[in-house]
Amino acid sequence: MLSFKELNDNISLRDQISSSEEGPVVLINVFTVDPEDEEALVAAWAHDATYMKKQAGYISTQLHKGIAGSPTYVNYAIWENVESFRNAFSNPEFQSRLEGYPKSAVTSPHLFKKLAVAGHCVA
Repeated sequence: MLSFKELNDNISLRDQISSSEEGPVVLINVFTVDPEDEEALVAAWAHDATYMKKQAGYISTQLHKGIAGSPTYVNYAIWENVESFRNAFSNPEFQSRLEGYPKSAVTSPHLFKKLAVAGHCVA
């Protein structure tokens, strides 16, 4: 079963999915796992990604792996809005899938919005 650790001690994922923020959101989800469980983590993530791709408001996702042998992974997923993510994440079918992760897996999901910074990036 996947263990959860908040990325921010002051704002939980539960706080975020209760938010009434408008517009697209980015889920950044950091996973750590014991090296011997990496294959199982990727398989469980792929199983979840297949489910999420079918949900209303899903736009895209990409899994990244740390370099130099790091057993740290980052999932970057884009959703149309908080409500769409909340509905998919809170669905009992999705929640039951979390049992498929290896016991050593720890996840730290957090929602973000793109920012515009003059001369560097657009929102």
